[in-house]
Amino acid sequence: MARPLLALFAGGAMLLPGPALSASSRPKGLAVERVVIVMRHGIRAPLGGEVPDGTRTAAPWPRWPVEESRLTPHGIRALETIAAADRRRFVAQRVLPRNCAAAGTIRIRTNVSDRTIASGEAYARGIAPGCGVAPEHLKAGAIDPIFEPLRARATRFDANEAVAAIERFTGGMAALASRHAAAIALLDRVLGCAPRNTGCTPALPAQVRPAPDGHGIELQGPIRDTSGIAQVLLLQYVEGLPPRDIGWGRADPATLTRLGALHAALFDVFTRAPYMASHQAAILGRHVLETLADPAGPRIEVLMGHDTNVTALAAALRTSLYAPGYAMDDVPPGGAILIEQLRDRESGRRYVRLSYRTQSPQVLRRGGAAVSISGLKMAGCARLCPADRFARILRSRLAD
Repeated sequence: MARPLLALFAGGAMLLPGPALSASSRPKGLAVERVVIVMRHGIRAPLGGEVPDGTRTAAPWPRWPVEESRLTPHGIRALETIAAADRRRFVAQRVLPRNCAAAGTIRIRTNVSDRTIASGEAYARGIAPGCGVAPEHLKAGAIDPIFEPLRARATRFDANEAVAAIERFTGGMAALASRHAAAIALLDRVLGCAPRNTGCTPALPAQVRPAPDGHGIELQGPIRDTSGIAQVLLLQYVEGLPPRDIGWGRADPATLTRLGALHAALFDVFTRAPYMASHQAAILGRHVLETLADPAGPRIEVLMGHDTNVTALAAALRTSLYAPGYAMDDVPPGGAILIEQLRDRESGRRYVRLSYRTQSPQVLRRGGAAVSISGLKMAGCARLCPADRFARILRSRLAD
């Protein structure tokens, strides 16, 4: 179902409409100078607690080939494949040479979790095979503010103000759950729990509140409890588990797309409300702008993080993320926002172009190479946005 204020984000067209480029100012010969990729890690096993304690099912959950939260071998191969597809694109754009690029041309930074580091390593092998590119990350146990700004206390975040903003954006947690009632009922049918009328997940009241330390928020209730389960079911499919193990044979691709709206609803709370977006994307967004502006910086930078990072950046850009086979704003494993800086060879002017790069569930499942790239437009600017205007608008939407 449509969410409150969703129209404000759809393609960015309804907020601060930006002027179109006139025929005389439209660039004639564009060259891609550098690209920043904000990317979700690859296919992983379920996280601890992703299926909440107290969730009832008619049969046991299937086993995974790796420990919880770890990247699977299939997920590693999928990332190598999509990185190879990205490489072909960048070679065709002459951003990368056909052979190994000079040191510093490609920079990959990952969050500190095992799944993001392993994802960065896999991506490096695909985009620069045999070239010795290694991802960078902080030491184990550190909190990287690019990827986890609230935990790092990197902005002046006010949890009470955040809760009020989320309530305004969503209409309240009860209303948010009510809008997704049909998907929650569908999930109950997939879980197949004992025939009680109380549902298959814990019956906790819907509410969002400040975290005890005041530097984050906590969500409980139907969206919190069902969002992770919906994600686990999608992961079963893209991992390539047998059909009988994907929702116990009761979750076909169309069902998974419908259930994906439950996972996407989580981001209405944690990243898409404007107050949350301004804080969740603050350090990442400024890092993107610094990379684009640095003439000595890498030509390709990959920021390998989580779906929260991708959705927070999209929300700060005030655009929505859609790819075939997925619910709106439900970022798949390996999904990424591409931020390209281009230079007009004639005038010397610079522009920014945004795209959303994914692979369909079916392609991920079979380990294929097909890639979907769809254009994005930041609210307040044309798709081909003058670089100085892009930087000014994005910076204005990032919290201190």
